[in-house]
Amino acid sequence: MSATRSRGLAQMRTGWLIAVLSVIAVAVVAVLSGVLIAATGGSPSDSLDAVVKGSIGSQSSWSTTLLNAAPLLIVAVGSCICARAGTFNIGQEGQVLIGAMAAAAVTIKMDLVGPAALGVALLAAAVAGGAWASLSSLMLKIGGVNIVVSTLLMTFVAQQLITYAVNTSWFLQEKKISYATPAPESDQIPSGARLRSFGNYPNLQLNVGLFIALALAVLAAVVMYRTRWGFRLKMVGLNPFVARHAGIRVAGLAALALAISGAFSGLAGAVLVASPVGNFRLQPGTSHMFGWDGLLVALVARDRPLVAVPFALLFGVLRSGGNFIAATGVPSFIVDVVKALLVLAFVAPPALAKMMQRRASASRAAVVEQPAPTLEGAAA
Repeated sequence: MSATRSRGLAQMRTGWLIAVLSVIAVAVVAVLSGVLIAATGGSPSDSLDAVVKGSIGSQSSWSTTLLNAAPLLIVAVGSCICARAGTFNIGQEGQVLIGAMAAAAVTIKMDLVGPAALGVALLAAAVAGGAWASLSSLMLKIGGVNIVVSTLLMTFVAQQLITYAVNTSWFLQEKKISYATPAPESDQIPSGARLRSFGNYPNLQLNVGLFIALALAVLAAVVMYRTRWGFRLKMVGLNPFVARHAGIRVAGLAALALAISGAFSGLAGAVLVASPVGNFRLQPGTSHMFGWDGLLVALVARDRPLVAVPFALLFGVLRSGGNFIAATGVPSFIVDVVKALLVLAFVAPPALAKMMQRRASASRAAVVEQPAPTLEGAAA
């Protein structure tokens, strides 16, 4: 009982230490961000005001923030599942594009109508994203290609594939009207395949995609923490050798986790195309860094699906409010710098806390091992 209590107190002290370090790190990021904005000739207070007004200052601003947060959360939840299995997928950007292409292709080519169109689009996107991610597992099995490298490189392949799709008349390029030159984008997807707003709020869009994202976050949390499959997933991530000794098929479970992560990213692509954020079209810039930012959300949340919810909202605020920063004369890339600093602010504290505790333990051990003074030693 005493050992359990000691372990609990140690975990509580670690939690408090991480919380304090996180608060300090966020404060440092706030100061650094202000310095960066001032260095580029802008006003920190005006920039902050622009971000607030552009993200949560009105109902329409809230709508944009929530529309941005939904795909970010879906990508992040999938990344959490994959990371728990010890597999680091960094190809979410390409998987989002592939999912968006699949959703656009099935709805435009099949000319589906009614609610079934949306269901088919979401399903096709998830399957396409999962299959695209699974190619990396196949490359690992056949050629021993590292998952991190292959998922990253597959992103560039996906970008080229989308560019080809929206520039090819028989594929997904928009239909030529009269003598006008068709643009490198697809036609708009049918109205039946678009995500509707939930409820009757004229100036506020509670997009169905947001509820899908929240439901997936809750479902992932329950599966990861309350089921045998989730326990096995965690065991594979913590120690694959022990997991293999316990009879778990490590490679198969890791491949499945990667496929699920790809499916979630593909689903996020369909949510993008089917919402006003994606303009209901497939374009080369459809993903617009949603894959990368979703991965950052998962990193900041430390692979916990429910913790990813507020951070997805925070990144949604930065996305929607960041577009208004340019009006204050500050370069828009400052927003990306701030996002990177925020990631460091939330990722670094656990490592710092572990390092501080290790040093404290080493100091205590040195004091214990020091020999006690004796009478002979004192006389000498």
